[in-house]
Amino acid sequence: MFGRRADGKQVKELGIIEKATAYFMPMRIDGVNLYQSSIDCSNLDRFILEEKQKSGIHYTYTEIMMAAAIRMIYERPKTNRFIQNCVMFQRKYISLSIAVKQKLTDDAEEMTLKMFFTGRESVEQIKKIFNDEVAKNIKSGAEEHSTTKTAGFLGKLPNFVFRWAVGLLRWGDKHGMLPRWLLDISPFHTSIFVADLRSIHLDALYHHLYNFGNTTIFATLGKVNYVPVSDRSGEIKMQKQLQLKFSLDERVCDGLYYSNSLKLLTKYLENPELLKEPLPEPELTGKALKKKQKADRKAEKKQAKKTKKEAKKNK
Repeated sequence: MFGRRADGKQVKELGIIEKATAYFMPMRIDGVNLYQSSIDCSNLDRFILEEKQKSGIHYTYTEIMMAAAIRMIYERPKTNRFIQNCVMFQRKYISLSIAVKQKLTDDAEEMTLKMFFTGRESVEQIKKIFNDEVAKNIKSGAEEHSTTKTAGFLGKLPNFVFRWAVGLLRWGDKHGMLPRWLLDISPFHTSIFVADLRSIHLDALYHHLYNFGNTTIFATLGKVNYVPVSDRSGEIKMQKQLQLKFSLDERVCDGLYYSNSLKLLTKYLENPELLKEPLPEPELTGKALKKKQKADRKAEKKQAKKTKKEAKKNK
């Protein structure tokens, strides 16, 4: 409330155009821009084959796409901004939401998973985080993902109560009054939402941006196509291409910033070996260093207290 949110910090130093845009286009759907990209699969396929032969790890296009998007958001922080109630916020974390079908059948349950990242992870680390979340939720008797569990609870409410609950959530979200635990499990409050339409044999499509929540980027992966392309000499050959389509909230940054960000994403997708190593942790100075030191001391005290408690229990 009053410009404060659990999931974001208000961006105060804005130009007049940046500030006014949200008032001219108050809803997220008002400011949506659509972008299409076709990725040459040559290096992707080579990377997947080499990694499978070397380490036995089998990467998918979706996992590499997630790694590329997370790295791009980390290096291009304006893409991790959002607008709520006409106020610009910088998200405090990097997260990714993705819908997963337990089985490819009409009546199979669909789960929406939300995962958190530092942005510095390698593609292998991101694959493990994703696979662990999927495995946790598709095993019989497994504990449900908190997002799925909460959605299941709300879905059981009578219609009139459900309508009231959603209205209350919308109002609380607008005024920054939703608690952090609820924002953490909401798939609509995320840096990027990804849908893999290849898995259900569809072409990529432009997905709408939700007015509820604060997702700034929605990306879809479609079927691969073989497309005739010509090289500099004019020779035509068939190229395997992956379809990508993006819906972007244009209000958070200008066209040049988005353009350079999407070029960086394409660079990572066409050169996935760049994602093999995690990025080093940035060197902290000033307030950031003091904040980390304070958090470390707090964590140490908490761990010491826990150890002491367990030792007493074992006596």
